Amino acid sequence: MPALKSVRRAGGGTPAVIRLLVIATFVVILNETIMINAIPRLMNDLEVTERAAQWVSTAFMLTMAAVIPVTGWFLQRVTTRRAYAMAMGIFLAGTVLSAVAPSFAVLLVGRIVQAGGTAVMMPLLMTTLMTVVPERDRGRVMGNVTLAISVAPAMGPVISGLVLQVASWRWLFLLVLPIAGVVTWFGLRSLENVGEPETGSIDWFSVAFAALGFGSLVYGLSQFEAGSVTTPALITGAGIVLIGLFVARQLWLQRTGTPLLDLRVLRAAPYAKGLVLMAVAFLAMLGSMMLLPLYLQNLRELSPLLTGLLVMPGGLAMGLLGPVIGRMFDRFGGRILVIPGAVAITAALAGFTQISISTPYWQLLGLHILLMIGLAAAFTPVFTLALGALPEDLYSHGSSMLGTLQQVAAALGTALVVTVMATRAGTLEDGGADAVTAQLGGMQWAFAVSAALSLIVIVMAVLLPNRSSAPDENDMDEKAEAELVEA
Repeated sequence: MPALKSVRRAGGGTPAVIRLLVIATFVVILNETIMINAIPRLMNDLEVTERAAQWVSTAFMLTMAAVIPVTGWFLQRVTTRRAYAMAMGIFLAGTVLSAVAPSFAVLLVGRIVQAGGTAVMMPLLMTTLMTVVPERDRGRVMGNVTLAISVAPAMGPVISGLVLQVASWRWLFLLVLPIAGVVTWFGLRSLENVGEPETGSIDWFSVAFAALGFGSLVYGLSQFEAGSVTTPALITGAGIVLIGLFVARQLWLQRTGTPLLDLRVLRAAPYAKGLVLMAVAFLAMLGSMMLLPLYLQNLRELSPLLTGLLVMPGGLAMGLLGPVIGRMFDRFGGRILVIPGAVAITAALAGFTQISISTPYWQLLGLHILLMIGLAAAFTPVFTLALGALPEDLYSHGSSMLGTLQQVAAALGTALVVTVMATRAGTLEDGGADAVTAQLGGMQWAFAVSAALSLIVIVMAVLLPNRSSAPDENDMDEKAEAELVEA
């Protein structure tokens, strides 16, 4: 039996429970990227290197990747209100700790605690949406949800740029704190439970394999640089092995017990293709969002405020297009949106490879808007197509896996672009280039890597169906059992 059962609405407006969860999710996900513009300030105030400072974002995404696999199990065993209360309570605690952090280490701990609460909100929102919204309305409602899932990370640098222009980085947390508190209070007053929880124990081996595996993978990749290969390669290899053990454990538990993350979701082809597309798209998006502030502030010497204003139109375009794209999906299907969106993502990233110290700001603005429009055209249809291909009892596991891979890809994207940039810049400096030329060359290479990876997004977009429908649950169980027996 699925964890969340509810009488589906006949249609009309967005259900109240979804509106509440969207607002809360927007607030908590906003913090995923709100520190990107603050990295130069942190380097100065807390006396840390660029590589260390970028972990305020990477650690947030990595923690989410480690915690989200547990949410598929968790959401099946607690009420909607309890899940909401725990998620927002943990987020508030992390926000307070970050605001008063006396050192970089304490700030990092606060960010990790914040991420623990955020990790629950995304799957809770997606699972509830797929349960209470009828199929014919999902595109429209998912378009509104895009505001929380996609626009919040895009708006993080904008808001932080405005705040940092007039105040300390601590105000990034002090301003969020009362807003999150009001949202939590209002939600607990108004939120209704959706369905009944089930009973069952958690497999702690799976939790350990997931946390250590994804953690080692991202940490190892972030340590690659010129002259340092052996140790990062060993750490990365250990992460891959642990993730393999996690997968093997889930396959065994599917036959003998309750898996932490039900891998049967991967048997739905539209879901698997959508998973790959979303992971690579988030990798490209977060990578570019890490590079642009460094380019604009360190090389073009723009203030955090001007940096935020330059990327704000792209974030607004993404948000405004969400509902429109959702309605277009309900009417025409996904391919007419996802394929052009994927092409736009690649074209924008390819354009960023040509940046120079004198690139006109209108070109940078245009490329960023193109990137955000492409991502908006892809995200809403792909979320809906992917989860719509699953039976209802796998919604929580499908949203958890989607969130996990999304965050791992984002963390990998951040670590990858910083590593490529630092390695290329070091090589150019060794060859006699000045510091500005070397750093610019490193950024061009990092954008080129993101553009190359985004070609995968185009391939997956072409392979996705125009619409998807859930398979028969009994047929899915029989196929899974037969393949497990054969294995």
